[in-house]
Formats: sequence, structure tokens, C-alpha cells
Amino acid sequence: MHGEAIAHGAATLVNAISTGRGAAVGVNLWTKARVELNRDVGKITATIQNEPLESLELVGAVVRRVLHRYKVSETFGAHVETISNIPIARGMKSSSVAANAVAIATTTALGKKIQDKEILEDSVEAAIKAGVTITGAFDDASASYYGGIVVTDNKKRKILKRAKVSEDYCALFHVPSVKSYTAKVDLRRIRKLASIAESAHRMALLGQYWEALTLNGLAHSIVLGWEPMISIDALDAGAVASGLSGKGPATVAIVKRSRASEVRSAMARFEGKIIEAQLNNRKASAIVKHT
Repeated sequence: MHGEAIAHGAATLVNAISTGRGAAVGVNLWTKARVELNRDVGKITATIQNEPLESLELVGAVVRRVLHRYKVSETFGAHVETISNIPIARGMKSSSVAANAVAIATTTALGKKIQDKEILEDSVEAAIKAGVTITGAFDDASASYYGGIVVTDNKKRKILKRAKVSEDYCALFHVPSVKSYTAKVDLRRIRKLASIAESAHRMALLGQYWEALTLNGLAHSIVLGWEPMISIDALDAGAVASGLSGKGPATVAIVKRSRASEVRSAMARFEGKIIEAQLNNRKASAIVKHT
């Protein structure tokens, strides 16, 4: 009994840490997960192919959550394999994307119908239990799961607005080599941005998505100590929006495809690599059905 799934990435429009309300946009970076159920009851093993030294706690928490939901925790164990092109601990939603993919793959392995609300609930709860998120990252999980733009109330786990994104735009991520784990984020500093984050959230609700990204992203990069000039130079080169993604250190720029080369060159002047992604409207899904 096995299942495979793919979930796509996301970038921050509004960071939810200070207010509990956030927004995110889907991108076509991805994580694939394969879950094989076995009779080694209660034992969850895992391999993260692209980051073998990273913690496996999130993967195990997701599988246990799904098995518990279907009351088969005393029936199965599992082995999980994931592979991804999303750098871990850079603010690029790697945890939310992995949790979604593993939740769908586990549900598929059990032969159960995929229920959107249940997948997101299992993904968010497992992320909280594993300590990889502060708010539950419902905004990130929703953008990864549904694609497009989502504006959310993370405390209520409610999507306030959804919108498709234009394929005329792409996302350029500037990704430093340093990692930044959620557990080490200075919450006191982020909470000082509550009024700015609230303003950005209102902008997103009004459909001013790129303005919200820039306001939120520049404020968070300055307060968290990441380089804001990456965003300034990206905007100067023609990006429609740019700012820190999540807690960083990655900076994202939203760019018309016709200006991607100029913006890439501007961001490449700073130490780090550039990852280009298309904006994504596709929903996360199973790859291999129950057999």
C-alpha cells in the first residue's frame, strides 16, 4: 500500500506572525512525497533525498496525524521519501509544502478520498507539533495546496479571499546560503511590525497584492536584519513587487517575464543564488493512486 503526491511552493505576500492574518501566492517549485505503509506498527521512517541531514520530525508528525484520523495508528507503520527543489529554512515554505505532499500521499496510500479541509488541518497541526511554524502557517499551506493567491485568517483557519495569478509574471528568489529556522526567530522584533502587517493585509484583501508584498517584505527584511537593498534593486530593475519571503533569508521579486533578465541581473549582484519559478494556480494532488 503506497501513495505518491506533489505539492507546490509559495511566497509570502503578508507575514502572519505578528497579527495571525497572512497572505501568500503559489509558485511552481515543488515537493514530491512517497509513503509506503507497512506492518511495523507505530514506526515511521523517512528519507529527505535532497537534505538528508534535516530533521524528520515533521514528516513523522504528518503521517501519524493522518493514521490517527482514520483510526489505523495501531495497524500500520510507514516509510516516507521526499524530494524537493525548494531550499529548506529560507522562508520559501518548504515545511508547508512537504506537509501537504506527505498528507496527500498518506491518505492516498490508505485508499481514502482526498478532502481539502482535512489535508490542510493535518498539515497545519503536524507543523505546529513539529515546531516548524509559529502560526500554523495556514496561509502558506493554503497557497501551496490550492495554488493562486490566498488571503487568510490563520487563527480561525479561514480563507478570506482567493484569486488566480497571471501567467505573465514569474517569481525570482534570491537565496542566501545561510539557513533561518522558525524556532530561532525573534518574535519580539516581528511583533513590532503588527501595524504594518495589518495594513499590508488590508491591501491584499483589496486586491493590491504586489503592493502588500513590497510593504510587508521590506519592513520584515529591515527588522529581521536581512539585506533590503536586494528588493530595492529588484524594484529599480523593473520588478512589480519585492520583499522578504516569510522569515527569510530569501527575497522574492514578482516580475513580468519580459523584465526577468534585468531583475535577475540586479539581484545576482548580491551573494546567493537566484531561483526562478512561475506563478502557480495548480492544486496539490496525488500522483499514484491506491493499489
